[in-house]
Amino acid sequence: ITTELSNQNPSVKGIHFLRNFGKSQALHAGFKAVEGDVIITMDADLQDNPEEIPELYNMITHEGYELVSGWKKKRYDSVIFKNTPSKLFNWAARRTSGVRLHDFNCGLKIYRKSVTKTLDLYGGRHRYIPALAVHNKFRIGEIRVNHRPRIYGVTKYGGSRLFHGFFDLISIIFMNRYTQQPLHLFGFFGLFCVATSLMVELFVIGRKIFFGHSFYEHLALMLFGAMLFILGLWFFSIGLIAEMITRGAQEKESRVKQVI
Repeated sequence: ITTELSNQNPSVKGIHFLRNFGKSQALHAGFKAVEGDVIITMDADLQDNPEEIPELYNMITHEGYELVSGWKKKRYDSVIFKNTPSKLFNWAARRTSGVRLHDFNCGLKIYRKSVTKTLDLYGGRHRYIPALAVHNKFRIGEIRVNHRPRIYGVTKYGGSRLFHGFFDLISIIFMNRYTQQPLHLFGFFGLFCVATSLMVELFVIGRKIFFGHSFYEHLALMLFGAMLFILGLWFFSIGLIAEMITRGAQEKESRVKQVI
């Protein structure tokens, strides 16, 4: 179909993959190929209405937004298999990312080209495009759009995708909050483990001093405390190594910028 349309209109271009690599890879390839200053994405199942595009375009060109996402408030999907998992996903995404959108994963979006060039999409990261844009200091907005019953295709959203999306969300949070300061994350776990191990060992020593218990009676507990202490030092070590790598990369990037 795209070949026929391209033959009729040279402005129409299609990108073909050898197989289905997923939505993130499709968007990544499309964003890399586009030439216009304003980019619009929408799903091909005809549940999005193209008549919504002018209003989204107005928000980009006249209201100063750099990304505008649609919000399908009234949905014509299965309540159990699509609507409920979608609401749970959006609630979790709002709580963890701090981005106050109702519908993160709406396919109908409009972008400035500057936004698309900063998005590194793979796996399931397309679900968190608004969070990635906010992390890069872009101004995002949301507009209520109409949603139509599905005519073509079968939805692939469900429990398994919600499960995978949870891990994608964790990776996004880590990349957004701790990429530049990894020691803050690993140091927290290290401090927790060390503090817990000290409390365990003090408990065993207290039992020995005040109740005359033998250390052998609490050998397993003592070993557990020692293991936690070693684990805490391991977390600190990982955090310091990650911090050194991060700082080295930042210094290298700054030198490159100075040369340019």
